Amino acid sequence: MKKFVALFKARTMEFIRDRGALTWNILFPVLMVFGFAGAFSGNGDSLFTVGVVGGGETPARFADIPGVEFLHYDEGDGNSLETAVNRLRQHQIDMVIDLAREEYYLNSESSSSEILRTLFESTAGANRARTETSTGNAAASTVPEAETTFVERQIAGEPIRYVDWVVPGVIGMNMMFSCLFGVGFVLVRYRKNGVLKRLKATPVSAFTFVSAQVASRVVIVLITSTFVYVGTNAFLQFTMHGSYLLLLLLMTLAVISMIGIGLLFAGRLKSEELAGGLMNLVIFPMIVLSGVFFSLEGASDLVRQISSVLPLTHFVDGARAVMLDGAGLVQLLPNLLVLAGSSLLFLLVSAALFRWE
Repeated sequence: MKKFVALFKARTMEFIRDRGALTWNILFPVLMVFGFAGAFSGNGDSLFTVGVVGGGETPARFADIPGVEFLHYDEGDGNSLETAVNRLRQHQIDMVIDLAREEYYLNSESSSSEILRTLFESTAGANRARTETSTGNAAASTVPEAETTFVERQIAGEPIRYVDWVVPGVIGMNMMFSCLFGVGFVLVRYRKNGVLKRLKATPVSAFTFVSAQVASRVVIVLITSTFVYVGTNAFLQFTMHGSYLLLLLLMTLAVISMIGIGLLFAGRLKSEELAGGLMNLVIFPMIVLSGVFFSLEGASDLVRQISSVLPLTHFVDGARAVMLDGAGLVQLLPNLLVLAGSSLLFLLVSAALFRWE
């Protein structure tokens, strides 16, 4: 334990004394968050986005209206309607059409609802669609009028700013950079400079050394990420409907998983240039395919399947579910299990690959 504490303290103080690295780890995500808040603070463009669930055919005349984009939610997903309605509640889409139940949903607080209601009723033949206001998934009442094709239901919900949506991705991206380069790159540099060779001659075991590196990086990343979130939240007031403790648990597992990826590169490489290139080969696809800056709902099945195995995806999706939807432990369990399993897998493989020289 004394060896572990000594190595933990040495690595932590090495990072703290590197003022440039410390400042950049805090300043970079702060600048990105404020940059997105300023750049995307408008109301967006005039394109209407309509979510379609329940299978069947969208009324042809309505489907042919220019300027309306349709998102078809997976029919095999039992929560497709709930997912679509939740997107509508958060103003991420403008309308939801349930073809199976012959209902359509509008957000009463959206400025586009009246236009879409007029367009839909005039093209779909819903001449006497009645309005039912609800805040959840209350069952629709029956409408006996034969001439009413669709029933309108309204929900209420405050709009989600783009900065609220993107901040989990920015924090996750900064965590990934800090974990991969703060562990993988540093250990490769130690090997190249002969530090690991000297440590091999001491009573320190490889397990003690690596575990101290992991523990130090976990503490550093959690503290810097918390500081970034709290500092930017003081000015931007992010939406937060869930539990901070659950968000911290999710962040901890994600950090350990990403450190495990960094250790895979640190196992045997001794070239900093090669290590940096290989890590960038992993980092940039993860940024693109994990939904950091944009949603992957309209992406192909292959892209979404690749995204589903990436640790960054499960952190970003889980953090957004906690912050924006108020998800609890049960809803977050799949993300937590994937992150815990990937953490264990990466650490075991990296331990098997690790060599002092």
